[in-house]
Parts: sequence; structure tokens; C-alpha cells
Amino acid sequence: KMSSGAADLRQRKKQNCTESDKMAPEERNKENSKLGRSPKYMLIQRFAKLFFGCLAAVTSGMMYAVYLSTYHERKFWFSSRQELEREITFQGDSAIYYSFYKDLLKAPSFERGVYELTHNNKTVSLKTINAVQQMTLYPELIASVLYQASGSEEVIEPVYFYIDVVFGLQGIYVTALFVTSWVMSGTWLAGMLTVAWFIINRTDTTRIDYSIPSRENWALPYFACQVAALTGYLKKNLNCSAEKFCYLLVNASTYTFVMMWEYSHYLLFVQAVSLFLLDSFALAQTEKVHEVYRIYLFSVIVGYLLQFENSALLVSPLLSLVVALMLSKSLQMNMKKSTFVSRLLKIMYIYLVLTVAVTLNFLLKMFIPHKENEHLLKFIEVKLGLNTTKNFTMNWLLCQESLQAPSQDFFLRLTQSSLLPFYILVLIICLFSVTQVIFRRICGEPLKETVKLEDGRIGERPEIVYHVIHTILLGCLAMCLEGMKYLWTPYVCMLAAFGVCSPELWMTLFKWLRLKAVHPILLALILSMAVPTIIGFSLWKEFFPRIMTELTELQEFYDPDTVELMTWIKRQAPVAAVFAGSPQLMGVIKLCTGWMVSSLPLYNDDDLLKRNENIYQIYSKRSAEDIYKILTSYKANFLVIEDSICNEVGPVRGCRVKDLLDIANGHVVCEEGDNYAYSKYGRFCHEIKMNYSPYVNYFTRVYWNRSYFVYRINTVISFQS
Repeated sequence: KMSSGAADLRQRKKQNCTESDKMAPEERNKENSKLGRSPKYMLIQRFAKLFFGCLAAVTSGMMYAVYLSTYHERKFWFSSRQELEREITFQGDSAIYYSFYKDLLKAPSFERGVYELTHNNKTVSLKTINAVQQMTLYPELIASVLYQASGSEEVIEPVYFYIDVVFGLQGIYVTALFVTSWVMSGTWLAGMLTVAWFIINRTDTTRIDYSIPSRENWALPYFACQVAALTGYLKKNLNCSAEKFCYLLVNASTYTFVMMWEYSHYLLFVQAVSLFLLDSFALAQTEKVHEVYRIYLFSVIVGYLLQFENSALLVSPLLSLVVALMLSKSLQMNMKKSTFVSRLLKIMYIYLVLTVAVTLNFLLKMFIPHKENEHLLKFIEVKLGLNTTKNFTMNWLLCQESLQAPSQDFFLRLTQSSLLPFYILVLIICLFSVTQVIFRRICGEPLKETVKLEDGRIGERPEIVYHVIHTILLGCLAMCLEGMKYLWTPYVCMLAAFGVCSPELWMTLFKWLRLKAVHPILLALILSMAVPTIIGFSLWKEFFPRIMTELTELQEFYDPDTVELMTWIKRQAPVAAVFAGSPQLMGVIKLCTGWMVSSLPLYNDDDLLKRNENIYQIYSKRSAEDIYKILTSYKANFLVIEDSICNEVGPVRGCRVKDLLDIANGHVVCEEGDNYAYSKYGRFCHEIKMNYSPYVNYFTRVYWNRSYFVYRINTVISFQS
């Protein structure tokens, strides 16, 4: 029975493809004969439109990649720097990612390099880690293979190849947004406007300026390709070859996205919820939506196997939701009908899916051993005010700007570029139209097979409804956490550009206004060309000079103190030495020198989080003996104290590292509404600089400059006072 059902489904889909392929040319021929146009003329016109649109999309992506490369060169003077000075520009976790890329290139063979990364005991003291799994190093594996296989060793330096690959992916990102807006609106003018808004609002659309190797810079271009393909796949009356192409592209990009970013399944979960709502209101073909669910399932299972049995994917909300949706599919059989029973079934279906998904996720977490970002769940509890904590790591995360609510400056920037006002206008029109369509469906009115321009029903197009739901969900997340704006703002650019360039959107508005003085179709066509043209000219006039100034203005990034520190380590420190200090600095030391460190700037491992908190105690009010015991427990030989942390004057009192440590250690006293730090010991990073007992008994200063103080941790302790 199951095989016959599957065969019926394939036969039905094949018939639908055949029917649509036959119907589309017939309808076009009828329309062309009415307008007095020959099929040959229309074919040439369509080909020219497609050719120039693709040319504009590819050119936009290439120009953006060149723009990023030029801006990066102007900012860091990369071409005139020595290798050490270039590597210092990689900060925090970026330094760790690039250091492993260097290690792969230095390995005698690719296989040996991968083995050393999966059994890495030369990075963190007393710890062997699978760096490929723990840090999602698949981008570095691919980059190293491409660098060696393409014979680029004699043509380009490894660092240039690495950053150029990332900039190239950003070009693909922009091209995918261009295509998405073009597919939705029918004009590549929308794609051009999308790219313009994306670049002008670069501060809020991408983190490429601050962290080139970050995982989202590798992963989000693939997600943008997936969204573009999904947009085409959801369209009605799509011919069979185009549908197959979109399906294959969704499949490939979804799998690649899962492999590139450890948090990809959360973003796919938001997308799956959007598709679930789209299907629940019967606004899309159920077969297509369930095909996408199967793609999710395939990507998660293959990702689990290739990511060294990554249990985080098995306990992810995405997998639980997809399994629940597929199990509940049988209840959808009669939901498309407009009967009272079908409406009850629809409510039952939504309730059943949510119940099964939550229950399944709970059971999976009970029976599958995992450490799936427990600190993330605790963070959400504290963020929502459901709990309070004195934990250093949790409070440090809460103080990060990316995890705060977005500032007023963010909305002001989007408004100044005219993006936010047009986005709100487009969203309101689409949302009201979708609401009308849902109400009609509840009342029993079927959807039209083909929506014409004069109908003014933009809310009946499934790809539009999907994007409306998706952007609302991402927007809700962005309103809670500023870091989520990098996921939301690119699609704000795309949706706003689509709307102002779409005659259907203007026609939908005029249908509500019931215009009679002017022909609404003619006015809609005029506005869909005039409004984006006016916006484009105003953006060109105001922002183009600023962008050119960025590219012509020479900036200077030079950190002589860090260069001196790295040079001293490479020349004076023993090869087997282990360094301790702030995780951000340890990442740079690992990259620039190759020496072993005691901690890393990673926040997805409980042991590393505990290490970071313990080593940060060098900035607390603890005794020399306590600090000595902590450092020697990790076999550290050298301690690096940063003056910028020790004497930090933060804009928000209570968010400095030393304040958070005082709270965690219970060294805070409240008097008359003010908080004061109190301990019988002075702050370690201050006291150790005084060179008196007992500090000199445990530590010996061996190097210092304006920013850093390096101490050797004594193995033989003298207790003379």
C-alpha cells in the first residue's frame, strides 16, 4: 500500500508538471496573439531579460567582493605588512580558526593534517580535542584543499587566498539576495535596490568587517542561496525543469549550510516554522512543503554522521518539529476541504504537531547523551527574567552588546537610508493581504490557480506569504538580541526592494483604495518603476560619496605592543611553554606563535568555559596562592596580564571583567544603594606589579611593555618575606 501510494504521488506530480508545461505555452501564445506579437519575438525578449538580469546579479556580487577586498586593504594596509602584523588583525575566535587553517597547510599531507586536528593535543594544555567537530572547521578543510589543489602556493599567499574566498562567498550572498528579490518581483531593478540597501547598511547586515573567519560569514551565503531556491520552488505554475533545479539547489545548499555552522539548525528551525504556518493555512502545495521537510531530515542525518555523530543535531528542535510534521501528515488528508470538520482537523493538526514536537524533543534529550548548549538555555532563562545568577560566564554573556536589545541608533540608521519606512509599508500591505486570503480560506473560498495583476491579491502567492512569515519571526528575534540583526536586516533589504518594485503590491493597495480617477493597473506599473528609481537616485546622491571616501581614505591599524609581545614569545619562550591569560589574547598567541595555551575564546564547551572563568581570576581580588594553584593546575608556565582589562574603564559599571568577577566571588558590598568591591586581598593584577612578597615568591616578571606584563610561574617557590 505504501509503495502504491508513493507511486500515485509521483504520478500525480508528473502529471502536474506535464500539465503546467503544456498550459504555460498555450496561455502565453494566446496572450501574444492578442497583443500581435510573434512567439519568436517573445522568446527573444524573455532571453534578453534573463541574460541582462543574470549579468546584473553576477556583476553586483563581484563588485561587492571587490569592494570588501579594497576596503580591507585600506583599513589594515595588508599588502605592506609583515606576516605577524597581518595575523594580529585576526582577533579572538577568528585567530583560532585561521590558526587551524595554517596548521593544515603545514601538515605533510591533507590526511595527516585532518588527523592532527581531530586528535589535537597541541593547542590547549591537558586537553585533547576534536577541533573539526568542536569548532566546525569544515570551511578551513575546504579552503586548504582548494589552495593546494588549485596550485595557488606559487601565485598567492595563504592569508590572501583565505580572506578572498570569504569575500567571494559574500559576493555570492549578495547575488542570492538579488535573485530572490528578482524572482519575487519579476524585475531585476528590485535586485539592484536590494544590493544598494545591503551595502549602505553594511554595519547592520554583516559582521565581515569585524570577524572575517566567523562561521556565519562562511554559512549565510549558502542559506541565502537556499532561500532563493526555495522562493522559486514555492512559486505556482512553475515548469518542471525549473522546479527540479530549485529542488536540487535547496537540497545542496541546505546540507552545506548545516555543515558550515554549528547553529545552522536553529535558523532552519525558524524557516521550518514559517513553512509549517504556510502549510497549515493551506496557502502552499503540501507536497512541496513536505519535500522541504525531507530535505531537512536528510541534511540533519547526514550532518550527524559526517560531524562525528554530533548529538546536538539529534536533540535539535528542527529534527523534532520535522518528525512531528511528517508523523502528523495523515491528519491533513481532509484539511484542504472547506467543511466544519476540516476546520476542526486543522486546529487538531496544529495542536498535535506542537505537542508531538515538544514531547519528542524532551524524550530525545532524556535518552541521547548531549551537552547541547546548556549555557544557552540558562542564558535565555536569565535574559527573560525567569532566573537570576552570579555566574561570571552568564553575566559576561549578558553584558555583550550583541546579546542586548537593539539600540535606537540601529533603527535610526535604517530610517536614514529609507529602508525601514519602505519595509514597514511593504510588510503592512503584504500582511493585510495575507490576512484577507486566510479569512477567505476559512470562509471556504478556494485559492486561484493563477493570480493576475488586476486581481490585486499579492497575499495568495505562497513565496510571498513565506517571506512575510519568515521576516516577522526573524524580526522578533532581532528585537530581543542585537546580534540577530545580521540575520534579519538582509531580508529586510530584499523584502522592501521587492515590494516597491512589484506592480502587484501597488495594485493590491489600489484595490483597497478603490481608485477610479486613474487606471489602477497603469498607475501600479508606473509606480513600480518610478519609486525605486527615485529611491536609487537619492541613495546614490547621499551615500555613494561616503562609500567612495571609505575606499580612498587610508586607515591605520597598528598594534606595536602586541607585535612586540609575539616577537618576544617566539624568541625567548621555550617551545614547550604553556601561556595563560584572557581567552581573546590566547587565541592570538596560538595563531602568531604556535605555542600551547591554557584557554580558548570558545563558548560551546563546558570545560573551556570553566577554564576561562578560572583563568580570568587573575583580574579578581584573590590571593597569590589561589591564583598560583589555578594556573599550575593547567600546567601553565607563563602568565600574561593585560593592562586594558586590569585598568578597564567600561561605559557600563558592572559589566567590566573585574566587576563581574567581584560579583561571582561575593566580593561586592552594598551600602546606601551603591555597590563596593571588598576583599582582604588586593586586586591580583595590580598587586603583582608591586614586586613584593608573596607575589614575587610565586611569579617572576620576565617581560613588559605599555600593554602587557609577562610573568614566569615559578616551579621552585621561595617563601621568604
